[in-house]
Amino acid sequence: MAREVGSAVVVRQKYFWPDAQLNIWTIIMLTTASTVLGINAEFMQIQSQMRLPTPWIFPYGVTVGALTVIFIIIEMILIAQRRLLPGVMMLCSFILLVLFITGIVGTALQLFSGPNVSSQCNAFVNNAKQTGPSIDTLAWLQQNNICQCWNAVFAFWIIGSIFFIWMMVMASQVNQNQYD
Repeated sequence: MAREVGSAVVVRQKYFWPDAQLNIWTIIMLTTASTVLGINAEFMQIQSQMRLPTPWIFPYGVTVGALTVIFIIIEMILIAQRRLLPGVMMLCSFILLVLFITGIVGTALQLFSGPNVSSQCNAFVNNAKQTGPSIDTLAWLQQNNICQCWNAVFAFWIIGSIFFIWMMVMASQVNQNQYD
């Protein structure tokens, strides 16, 4: 579609996004971002309640999760207006990919290096299962939940990274009009 403005010609290209892939990507990334945000917010609350210092990875996770949710909301607004540009999606996906990879590294350091969360979970939770109606069982259930949340947030950092790579590939293909 071209129109003349003064002596210049404005050309507006249409991009055709694959609906099913874009919808799947959006749903999974909303889930991923919400999980990363929620688990890290819960960890910050636990640290605060226990009056312990908060490791940098928790506020980082909340921030990256919130930025990703905002990015997806903007994406959905642009989809509704039929103005979703592949270049913008590639650039924002790359930036968020770098942030997610940093989240993978930060979480992996906490989980697997030195006196780490994983060894603590194995020693005091996984190998010390409690049952029955007691305060010890409730404490064990909470500890088990924390251990599982660590594993979940690590997995969702990885899932988000993979899906941002997928978005960059999809946006590149849309930019080359491979979805006509």
